[in-house]
Amino acid sequence: MIGRITGTLLEVTPPTVCIETGGLGYEIDVPMSTLYKLPPVGQQASLYTHLAIREDAHVLYGFSSSHERMAFRALIKVTGIGARTALSLLSGMSVDELSSAITLQDSSRLIKVPGIGKKTAERLLLELRGKLGADLDMSVIGRVARPQDDVMNALLALGYSTAESQKAMKGLPEGLDVSEGIRHALKSLSRG
Repeated sequence: MIGRITGTLLEVTPPTVCIETGGLGYEIDVPMSTLYKLPPVGQQASLYTHLAIREDAHVLYGFSSSHERMAFRALIKVTGIGARTALSLLSGMSVDELSSAITLQDSSRLIKVPGIGKKTAERLLLELRGKLGADLDMSVIGRVARPQDDVMNALLALGYSTAESQKAMKGLPEGLDVSEGIRHALKSLSRG
């Protein structure tokens, strides 16, 4: 497995870049988010990589961070999501935005990415729930899960829409634990 490549950036032809290292030029497909972070041609570049071996090709994908690569690997495990669609998602939204959409089960943010329809967005939310969102919230956003997050997830799991849940969350007093927060939010929702 090729995990990382560091070398001279030879050319950029979106979505592919070519990096030379050790006398070899590696063609690497990258999302637009990574492309924007690359140095000018002729300078040293370093990418985290994922090697996909298929019957007809060996394709190398590159990412500016290990978190972006982790998100790509999680995305391609989802039924019906290939590498091109995963790159499109990572080009259309940051890893933080993707993580947030998964955690909040917000399909409207995913549908805004070209090539992602309602059914695909729902499949992503279903298959990545509790995986991508929870993993990336801790490592990328760098914060400890708050009771409010657990209350929001509980409301979503109970079938309330994102808008209803967010409205109920606005009235929560500070310092409530999760069970008190859920009770308070449900009372708020029942009042209408």
